[in-house]
Amino acid sequence: MLSLNNIKRSVGATSKRKRVGRGNSSGHGTYSTRGLKGQKSRSGVSGLKRLGMRQQLLQTPKSRGFRSLQPKNQVVSISAINSNFKDGELVSPESLYEKDLIKNAGKPVKILGKQKLTVKAKFEGVAMSETVKGQISA
Repeated sequence: MLSLNNIKRSVGATSKRKRVGRGNSSGHGTYSTRGLKGQKSRSGVSGLKRLGMRQQLLQTPKSRGFRSLQPKNQVVSISAINSNFKDGELVSPESLYEKDLIKNAGKPVKILGKQKLTVKAKFEGVAMSETVKGQISA
């Protein structure tokens, strides 16, 4: 039966790597199969430059920018909380998701806004701006 522990490469599919520059007795000493002099014989020359792939590499279009592994915060405004929650209710990612204020309960949530918080709700599992924190503590 074929399974992961008994899969082998077919005969002749792999060959040992040529070990170069390990003394004359190895058969690849002295010039280490690079020949005499010239740019190709020196160290520090990239293989791409030697193979003529540098131009091709420069011409290919590259996608720019950077994508972070950390998910972005889902933003909820204070006015949305004022209109959707009552006094004493719990504001958490799950409750915000149930009320359709965010798209995903698993991603982080942040509460922003410069409006006045009129509802005395409990906040759990959400980040908030300094102005919102100040309103809750007051």
